[in-house]
Amino acid sequence: MNDMHIRSLLPATDVSRRGFVVTSLASGFALAVQPVCAQTIITTDTNGLLANEVKIPAAGGDIPGYAAMPASGGPFPTVLVIQEIFGVHEHIKDICRRLAKHGYFAAAPALYAREGDVSGMSDIQEIVSKVVARVPDAQVASDLDATTAWAKGTGKADTAKLGVTGFCWGGRQVWLYAAHNPNLKAAVAWYGAVKRPGTDLQPKNPLDLVSQLKAPVLGLYGGADPGIPVDTLEEMKAALKAAHNPSEIVIYPDTPHGFNADYRPSYRPDQAKDGWSKMQAWFKQHGVG
Repeated sequence: MNDMHIRSLLPATDVSRRGFVVTSLASGFALAVQPVCAQTIITTDTNGLLANEVKIPAAGGDIPGYAAMPASGGPFPTVLVIQEIFGVHEHIKDICRRLAKHGYFAAAPALYAREGDVSGMSDIQEIVSKVVARVPDAQVASDLDATTAWAKGTGKADTAKLGVTGFCWGGRQVWLYAAHNPNLKAAVAWYGAVKRPGTDLQPKNPLDLVSQLKAPVLGLYGGADPGIPVDTLEEMKAALKAAHNPSEIVIYPDTPHGFNADYRPSYRPDQAKDGWSKMQAWFKQHGVG
């Protein structure tokens, strides 16, 4: 499908792009993850799909994003895909295509569009300090709401069957969005921090928001992830149980952070496959599908 074809699904907009640093997606993988492990990269084709970069009207301008859906039929159950810390690069685009192959309308907005382009940054600390630390959690929630509204406006997305999934930085945002959107049906967070020091722009932890969760969350974590200590996950489990919340946390023993990232050395195919299967079952169990 060409770019003009997918853009024909967009609602008309006169929103200005002023103030946006990123107006289109980069190709390939972010520089910070080079060299990629080419032998394990999963590449999902577009046969039977409509898939391409899109523009999503949001506060202050158009957010670039990537969307994929089956080529015929619809409207389809909708899944918002929240990027890793490295932005909407090829892995996140492929996640959208994988979901589309399962019959979903999947959309990944570039949630750093106002703050900076991380695709050309080689140092992860630079990514964090110059871009990620400047992204307000409230803005992320608003942009995800805007993505949902845009998807509904295409006529191809059934946003009454709305799910969200995200990875790394996006995994934490999944928990926050599940506390934000009362229309969300289900959420799946892949290795997103549940407890860390807050900031003015990112004040709350998922652990702070257990009582506010509006959709059940499935958390998928590695037991050997140094950035997300298991004791914080056990604390989250206890808080969920105390609140009688149906969310669940799965911890894969001896598994690192980023175990679904098939382009990195952290990739663990068995755990990734199991997590993907659990995600599909979770969505279907809770009305996304």
